[in-house]
Amino acid sequence: MLKQIKRYYPLFFFITTILFVSSSFAKGIHYPESKISDIKDNYHGNIIDDPYRWLENLNSNETVNWINDQNSFSKKYLNTYDEINQFKDILSKAYQKESRSVPFRKKSKYFYYLNNGNWQQSKLFYKNNNMGEKILLLDPNLLSKDGTIALSSVSVSPNADFIAYSISDGGSDWRTWKIKNIETNKTLSDVIRWSKFSGAEWKIDNSGFFYTGYDEPNIGDEYESINTNQKLFFHTLGQEQSKDELIYERPDHPEWGWGTTTSKDGQFLILHVSEGTDERNRIFYKALQKSNSKMVELIPDLKAQFSFIGNHNSIFWFFTDLDAPMGKVIAIDIEKPDEEFWEEIIPESSNALTNIREIKDYLICQYLNNVSSEVIFYNKKTMKKSLMKMNDEGIITNLSTEVDSNIIYFSHTNYIKPNEIFEYNSNSKKLKSLWSKKVSGFVSDEYLSEKVFYDSKDGIKIPMFISHKKDLIIDSNTPLLLYGYGGFDISILPSFSERYFAWMKMGGIVAVPNLRGGGEYGETWHQQGMLDNKQNVFDDFAMAAEYLHKNNYSKPSKTVINGRSNGGLLVGATLLQRPDLFGATLPAVGVMDMLRFNKFTIGWAWESDYGSPEEIDGFNTLIKYSPYHNINKGVCYPPTLITTSEIDDRVVPSHSYKFAARLQTAQECNNPILIRIETRAGHGAGTPKDKTIEYISDIYGFALHHLLKN
Repeated sequence: MLKQIKRYYPLFFFITTILFVSSSFAKGIHYPESKISDIKDNYHGNIIDDPYRWLENLNSNETVNWINDQNSFSKKYLNTYDEINQFKDILSKAYQKESRSVPFRKKSKYFYYLNNGNWQQSKLFYKNNNMGEKILLLDPNLLSKDGTIALSSVSVSPNADFIAYSISDGGSDWRTWKIKNIETNKTLSDVIRWSKFSGAEWKIDNSGFFYTGYDEPNIGDEYESINTNQKLFFHTLGQEQSKDELIYERPDHPEWGWGTTTSKDGQFLILHVSEGTDERNRIFYKALQKSNSKMVELIPDLKAQFSFIGNHNSIFWFFTDLDAPMGKVIAIDIEKPDEEFWEEIIPESSNALTNIREIKDYLICQYLNNVSSEVIFYNKKTMKKSLMKMNDEGIITNLSTEVDSNIIYFSHTNYIKPNEIFEYNSNSKKLKSLWSKKVSGFVSDEYLSEKVFYDSKDGIKIPMFISHKKDLIIDSNTPLLLYGYGGFDISILPSFSERYFAWMKMGGIVAVPNLRGGGEYGETWHQQGMLDNKQNVFDDFAMAAEYLHKNNYSKPSKTVINGRSNGGLLVGATLLQRPDLFGATLPAVGVMDMLRFNKFTIGWAWESDYGSPEEIDGFNTLIKYSPYHNINKGVCYPPTLITTSEIDDRVVPSHSYKFAARLQTAQECNNPILIRIETRAGHGAGTPKDKTIEYISDIYGFALHHLLKN
């Protein structure tokens, strides 16, 4: 996988601060009280107020009471919106159908996730030789009554006798690892705690696995304290975590992190050494079959992105964007590691290379061709290439392979095609459909999805997908949902979702532009939307709305914008810069305080995309768009529903708390500014079915209510 861990995420605003509690009024709306405190920071000679700093104390009684008051206030509004129940009815039926994952194989066992439509969490099953009755292996629904303890990741041992699996409690990024004997279906006594951003990489002798973890945080700081000094351990089956071997750490570089891979031949442990979310990385390796071998710094400098693909003895294959922003494949002989001996084996293409897999006779290269998947097979001996042909344009995901076979499995989807799982024989070129998802109330032929290109503010062409019912009468009164992200080299790709289907079924249009900052067109596209180019992302988003309005798909009062995480920042910044363009906004788990994002959990790692407020150039860029610092009094902002979760330890909820408190205080008109704070949930991964339905129904119901009302 090229991206093993994908990571995330002004005008000065001065207010007169007082030390007592102030009520917030806005043209008749009496918001819950938010204390205003006299806190100021000096950034490079600029004095910046932070009146809601106290909301960063997540465990204080003040903050807890504020959360309860805000949730109660928001519910009084949301409980009156009929549209919420209409969405809930559509989504409840849509989620009742079976869903399953692409299978993955280890030895003779084929594993896959399955949800019958009624379970809060999917269960993990397997079949021997892909035949006979399915066997239940892991059922996370048994871990909690409300489904808020989720199965996170799994790793099967090379002999397929054991499975290491991690669980997330309440949506937190913290993971607890456990191990199960697959044959006996018995869970071992082994427990590994305080692991984060980690997989489990087994040794070839099945004796145990490598994983990464952090020091145990102080009680009360589990979801807020900085995550640095990641350590690499080896856990031997049957022993206590306290006895795990420390394989590697770099206290001299606390910001370094480890992405680990073991070579298929079991000879090497490869470290992808990252610094935050910077796409560039170093490559270290360790010979596992040599006693007391040391870590070798194969690529010691941070000069490009490198991702290990596989090896043949001492020849290592890597993806890299070194002198190739669209990506290429190179070979490095570790016995002659100097760059002058590196060999290019698959050259850069005009399309972005996003994924590479090794199978028995081929290297599989997955490209993005104008935001559609293109898969090419390169024969490892001759480098002759062949294209895998699909009947429909869309995105291939979850490519499942093994190096001892030429059979692959994958899922194919687009905005109006639910997931379909395929098997492909790379030798015979035969493509076989194994399973396709059915969604109650959805008929693909009744919907349309088109790709258009529009000009951004600086003339750059931006692709955008527009989806809706075919028989929809489209005019300036059509409710429009505009979703965006734009950051961290993450591509927002066409895929079916029940939430978009519900919006379209309710008579709306869904538009998703592929903003700069993502990876849709390689590293150059990413760089055009990061650091001091970040304003390009907000301009791309605003210009998408203007294009849609100009072409009569909708108009500002009928348009809602939505985004999550870095996309929540996008919505917050664009809302404040162009409130005239939108009739409602839905910023979710957003990075809202761009001067303090680096002070909590993994936020420091996002400086590679955002810049650092501790540096004058970074500050001068960040203060211009930081949502928390660009709220102006005397402005009528659109109806806004901010959402976050109490246990979000990636983008800590204080970002949204502070933004909501300040926006409520500044709001000039009677458009409501609400915040919905989920309990027993985190940044989004592992959310149970019922909570997902309630969340989507609330935010879309809120938005549609106000768009129809405008």
